[in-house]
Amino acid sequence: MKKFSFLLVMILVLTGCNLALNNTPTKKVEMFLANYQTLNEDVMNDLSNVVMSEDKLNDSQKEKYTSLMKRHYQALNYDIKDEKIDGDEAIVTTQITVYDYTKEKSKANVYKEEHLNEFKTNDKYDESLFNDYLLDKLSRVTDTVTYTINFTLHKGDDGNWKLDALTKEQEQKIHGIYLY
Repeated sequence: MKKFSFLLVMILVLTGCNLALNNTPTKKVEMFLANYQTLNEDVMNDLSNVVMSEDKLNDSQKEKYTSLMKRHYQALNYDIKDEKIDGDEAIVTTQITVYDYTKEKSKANVYKEEHLNEFKTNDKYDESLFNDYLLDKLSRVTDTVTYTINFTLHKGDDGNWKLDALTKEQEQKIHGIYLY
């Protein structure tokens, strides 16, 4: 019985230590970014909601967009550079490396302007043709870009660190579409 009690106490102590180790600003940011890399259910639900709200894409294009973003998320790399805690607030400075969709989107827009006739149906601009072209180009991107993101966190009433809502700039950096 003593061995069982000792084992039970050790399990509780180790579990408590593990929970405390996971409750740091850095660990919360790591877990947040790992959710993208592993295509966590919440990340996929958010992606699905964004894709479904894109009324300029047809069903086939939505599938392609979803596939290229899944590839993008899985390729995301990050390096935690610094953690600063000031009371119940923290900043975790992180460098992320993602596919450089900004550069490819820019090149595609220039191409469209120079070759507008390729994107016409019955002498009228056909956005669907351009979307097919753009999605094809984005699916072939191999160039990456590295951004610095300062994630802000706060300690909740329960003592747990919580990631603050992302800014538009932070979202754009994670998705590789930040205009640099």
